[in-house]
Amino acid sequence: MNYFEVLKEIKSKHFSPVYLLYGTESYLIQDIRQQLLMKALTEEDRETGITTYDLTETSIQEVIEDAETYPFLSERKVIIANNAVFLKAKPEKVAVEHNLDVLQTYLAAPAEYTILVIIAPFEKIDERKKVTKTLKQQSAFIECQPIRDWDLPKWIQTLAKNAGVAIEEDAFDIIGQEVGANLLMLKQEIDKLALYAGEEGRITREITEKLIAHNATTSGLKLVDAVIEKDLSKAVHIYKDLEKANEDPIALVALLASQFRTVMHVKVLQRKGYSQKQMAQQLKVHPYVVKMSQKREKSFTLEELQEIIHIFTETDTQIKQGKMDKSLSFELLLYQIIHHRQNKTVRASK
Repeated sequence: MNYFEVLKEIKSKHFSPVYLLYGTESYLIQDIRQQLLMKALTEEDRETGITTYDLTETSIQEVIEDAETYPFLSERKVIIANNAVFLKAKPEKVAVEHNLDVLQTYLAAPAEYTILVIIAPFEKIDERKKVTKTLKQQSAFIECQPIRDWDLPKWIQTLAKNAGVAIEEDAFDIIGQEVGANLLMLKQEIDKLALYAGEEGRITREITEKLIAHNATTSGLKLVDAVIEKDLSKAVHIYKDLEKANEDPIALVALLASQFRTVMHVKVLQRKGYSQKQMAQQLKVHPYVVKMSQKREKSFTLEELQEIIHIFTETDTQIKQGKMDKSLSFELLLYQIIHHRQNKTVRASK
């Protein structure tokens, strides 16, 4: 089962007696766990009907003994068994011994009044093991792996819908660039944006730019935009903001150069017929970076991009050889690139 399928069943109050949540995406694991607790137990039962174990400290046979014990003050109970190390190919040494035959026996006839949630927060489990095969057959087996970059737009849309808001397309790009595929951070940022959107119920580009936590990479993309717009004042303003955040000019030269190299590579690969996904894989960058680079490359010729990258190389050499102050060098770099583009435009118009 996937995350959406199991969530649909839980919300309709169709529960499996045993769940195996496997993977390293903590948001998916915690959300399924929380939904189970909210839907399977009444508010009163949550006080006494939830037990949590750490399988690095407690044996699985003790957990099963609890699962087979009738709930004391409620009709149903939920048992969370974290860190199922015995499912790994090379289990780490722990203080307890797990009798997996006890688990095998329980899986054949689980208690009707217990929901057992086994959590294996690992990148891989050993699917050759007998106990793993049995769990896959006899439980709701849900992979909770990090989402792929290609699925990010769908997740942004889903989380926004859950938060009761709509997101404009321009805001998608900013969220994708800034947050990436970390679901927990993604949810936190979208919830924050939704709260600000309020009754309007719409997350715009303006709201996103104002509220979302910015990183140096995205500011680098903004610098590229300022160069495209030939707006020196805007470029210097962005640089000053980065300087206040203690970003080193040498690192910013490298960052900005990498953005222009990406734009150039995208231009070249696009001519060769590469798809957006193929370009992201080839360049090892986020798909949103490719998407934005596809928009930006239209503003440059290949020769112009090569000349700009040459300016970066010269500036980097001058700074590292101590021939010029780092901060002054970066401002001069911005002036050179924008002045170079303005001259190109003037010559082209004659």
